[in-house]
Order: sequence, then C-alpha cells, then structure tokens
Amino acid sequence: MTSPTPIPEPSQDAAPPAPAPAASPVLAEVVRSGFVEGRHRGSLVVLAADGSVERALGDVTAPVFPRSANKPMQASAVLRAGLELSGERLALAAASHSGEPFHLALVRTMLDEFGLPADRLQTPPDLPLDPQEAERYLASGQVRDRLAMNCSGKHTAMLAACARNGWPLDSYLDRDHPLQRLVLEDVRTASGEEVAHIGTDGCGAPLMSLSLTGLARAFRHFVLAAPGTPERRVADAMRAHPEYVAGTRRPDTWLMRELPGTLSKMGAEAVQALALPDGRALAFKIDDGATRALGPVLGRVLRTMGIDSPVLSRIEDAPLTGGAERVGEIRAVF
Repeated sequence: MTSPTPIPEPSQDAAPPAPAPAASPVLAEVVRSGFVEGRHRGSLVVLAADGSVERALGDVTAPVFPRSANKPMQASAVLRAGLELSGERLALAAASHSGEPFHLALVRTMLDEFGLPADRLQTPPDLPLDPQEAERYLASGQVRDRLAMNCSGKHTAMLAACARNGWPLDSYLDRDHPLQRLVLEDVRTASGEEVAHIGTDGCGAPLMSLSLTGLARAFRHFVLAAPGTPERRVADAMRAHPEYVAGTRRPDTWLMRELPGTLSKMGAEAVQALALPDGRALAFKIDDGATRALGPVLGRVLRTMGIDSPVLSRIEDAPLTGGAERVGEIRAVF
C-alpha cells in the first residue's frame, strides 16, 4: 500500500500570505417589508471645486473598469482624429443609447452620411437597452441587430474617423489601432493618471481602467475645458442633447436636463461619474455591479454636496414590489 505523500513543511523564507483586502463600505440597503434583505457595497469619491478629494468611501485609488463612463474620452478622440461631429451626432458618439426609434434613426443617418454600410459595425447583435423599447422592438418582428446595440453610435463615429484618415476599418477595435491609441492618450490626459489595465468592453472596444478618483478628475476636466477644445465640445453636446446620450427614461438624461451644466454618464457593472459646472465631481462603483443601486446612491451623494432639485427624488426612487404592491425600496445608507 502506498503511503500518502507527506505535506512539505513551509519554508522559513516564504513570504507571509497577503492580508485580505478590507471590505468596501455599504452604500445601499435592500429593504423589504421593513427587513434589510441585502446590502450593496462599493466605493465613492467626491472632488471639491479645486479638484482635491473632499470625500472618499472605500478604496478610490484602485483601478476599476469605468465601462461606458469612458465614452466621453472615446468621443473626444474621434474629434482629435479630425472627424467633424456636433450636436446630436456628437452626443450619440458618447452614448449608451436606449434603442429608441430616434436613436436608431440617427445611427442609420450617420452611417449613410459617412458612406458606411451597417455591416462594418463590430458591435455584437443586441436588443435595445431600454426594456420597454426591447418589447416594442421584438413585437414589431425585429431581431437582435448590431445597430440596436447601445454603443452603435460610438462605433459609427469610430469607423467614420478611421475612414477619414485612411486607417484600417476591419481592425478599428484593436488596442494598437491608431484610433485606440488616441483614446488611450485622451484617457491619460483627462484623468491625470496612467492606465493600469486594458481589457475588452461589452461592445468589443478596448477598455481602459482608471481609479475612481481619476474618473472623477476626467469628468471635471471635460466640464472645465476651454471652449472649442475636443473635451469641451463633447461635454457641451452631451449636455445639450442628453436624450441622445441615454434615453427619455434614463437618469443621465434627467440630470443633465434638470441640473444645467451637469455632465453625467453611467457605465455597466454599476459605475457612475458626474461633474458639476463649478468643477465639483464624483465617481462611484457598486462592487456587485447592481445598477439598481445607482439612483439611490447618486441622489444621496448629490444631496450631501448641497444639490436640491426635484429630479433627485425621481432618480432615488427604487421600489421593491410584492405582488402588485410596493413593499420596500433600495435606499442609500451613507
């Protein structure tokens, strides 16, 4: 009978195990029938008007993937590449659109204007992001399509910038492509920090990591940029046409409409960034990616920053139902 292999004694020179990272603070609770049935942890940073860190909850220096909160930097890169965009078209280039008819119509128009066939888009086939629009879309007999994917405006602008410069179209999503190198430069410049990781976003585009502090700093950079610069042109287009950045039923739209001068953009996996016209800014991420916690957390932090507007109650409202009745809510707890 073979004896079991002995477990070796640990080396006296072995490094001690690294301590477990501290748990992020609870930012929101899930309250059903008066009972807390869940908690959403995360990290949050608030910058003062001078750019200094005014408040930090959790680790706001570690890299995260901002997901679609990076879209303003991607849009500024296509302008820096020489593409002429403005108004609704530029807002759509920075969008996670809801897939409403006016979004899809403008994507088709832009493709036609730049002489690009829709099959050049490398967005994955998808349904409209807004659930109500997805129901209407399917009820009309349509199927998942590259154009319906929420990043199709951004991809159209990227393709058009490549066509203008004679850059390869088939490889426009490669991280070493000239356009993506411009995006990387804009992310570094706006955030004031190096990119620690480059991954692949849900739409297939390169995804540059930032700390939450760097992300808030980037949004501050956009709202304070000099008029006529690519960053300011993107910020102005997003703020003037917020329904093209998000949709008619989306908090980013409501905030940019109701709080003049505000630049707001959410990202998948529960990331949110926002800058006010006076240079104050914030960014946060919910660790478990629960986007249902975004509104309550965003509303609370804006209230702590002295913002008072009816729109905050609208974005904070995150009800829980039991049957057809409201029996609870998701609420911020910081």
